[in-house]
Amino acid sequence: MRNDDGTGVKAILTEISDVVGYHKEGHRVIPVEGRLVYRGIEIKDLVEGFKREGRHGFEETVYLLMFGELPCSKELEMFSKSLYEQRRLPSGFVQHIILPFPSADIMNKLQSNVTVLYRKDPNPDDISVGNVIKQCISLIAKFPTIIARAYQAKRYNLDGKSLFIHEPKEGLTTAETFLYMLREDRSYTPLEAEILDLMLVIHADHSGGNNSTFTTHCVTSTDTDTYSAFAAAIGALKGPKHGGANAKVMAMMDEIKKNVRDWENDGQVIDYLSKIVRKERGDGSGLIYGMGHAVYTKSDPRAVLLKEKARELASVNGRSAEFNLYNKVAELTPEVFRKVKGLDKIIAPNVDFFSGFVYDNLGFPKEIYTPLFAMSRVAGWSAHRIEELISGKKIIRPASIYVGPENKKYLPLAERRS
Repeated sequence: MRNDDGTGVKAILTEISDVVGYHKEGHRVIPVEGRLVYRGIEIKDLVEGFKREGRHGFEETVYLLMFGELPCSKELEMFSKSLYEQRRLPSGFVQHIILPFPSADIMNKLQSNVTVLYRKDPNPDDISVGNVIKQCISLIAKFPTIIARAYQAKRYNLDGKSLFIHEPKEGLTTAETFLYMLREDRSYTPLEAEILDLMLVIHADHSGGNNSTFTTHCVTSTDTDTYSAFAAAIGALKGPKHGGANAKVMAMMDEIKKNVRDWENDGQVIDYLSKIVRKERGDGSGLIYGMGHAVYTKSDPRAVLLKEKARELASVNGRSAEFNLYNKVAELTPEVFRKVKGLDKIIAPNVDFFSGFVYDNLGFPKEIYTPLFAMSRVAGWSAHRIEELISGKKIIRPASIYVGPENKKYLPLAERRS
């Protein structure tokens, strides 16, 4: 839902995270630099803080979102150890649940595996806060393992490639663990692990209004179990308008790379982008994917953080020309919309614009782009589920307005036209 001025309809009160992309003066929307705040801490300050200390930050970000404060060193050590202890799947799960039933869609497999874990929980329907916290930590820990195993099952059974299974290794962060389990040789560079960790941190939450998190609130308000709530959230994130947007960006950029002869020529890039906006090229939607956001106006702080790391990774991989093309598309898109649509508005790249490019530089297959989003966002879902259980009193039931026909008569079956 949107207000008449395009802003979102407020539906959730939350203390977990805040997204700021504009100010309002009456009915006017005033663009501002984007802000993402986790429990009162700016995302930029959070990232700069753990990077300055030479650490990965996803584990402490999960702790912050779930418990409201940054952990001390002992708390962080214990929390990280708890995640490692919960990473392994139940005995026989891979052999009997994952491998025999591969899915070409890893989100589908993740969703179904989460519901199977309900049956492995001795007390799945206990929604006391303490029990739900334990369930959430277990699922946050297991998502990387499920995703890695689900992709390996797909690769082996559907693509005819060799099967390898690497068990989680103690002492590794979530980012390192996933790279270790996914890759056949278990190797990764410090830069690769650092960038994946950053991706996990910036995707961990995005207020209570994003579709999958709002789904978590709605389903939790029925007093159902944690597994059902997260299965519903995965279903919401699976949609290409939510979690799959970076794949749309990749497809669009692949087309641009094939059809624009000189990537450094502004005129050629503008010409092709204009054809996309006029629905003569692209997928016919008229959209330049990855540009603009429902809340952010001048900038998406996640994209700002990711852009420089994308540049660094592209340089290491010899793909700076591609990165420069991405940058040029971002810079020229506002001019294209002025030229074609007569729209004089600020249009900045969102996080999806660069995330697919980063995943591709990490050698990740497209099938796991959205599952990686889920691997991160389950932290936010956990925090919001706990918040809803603590503060929610009634089932969430948005109002609806009927706009259909009135006073239609019931026709006997014999009188109805086929």
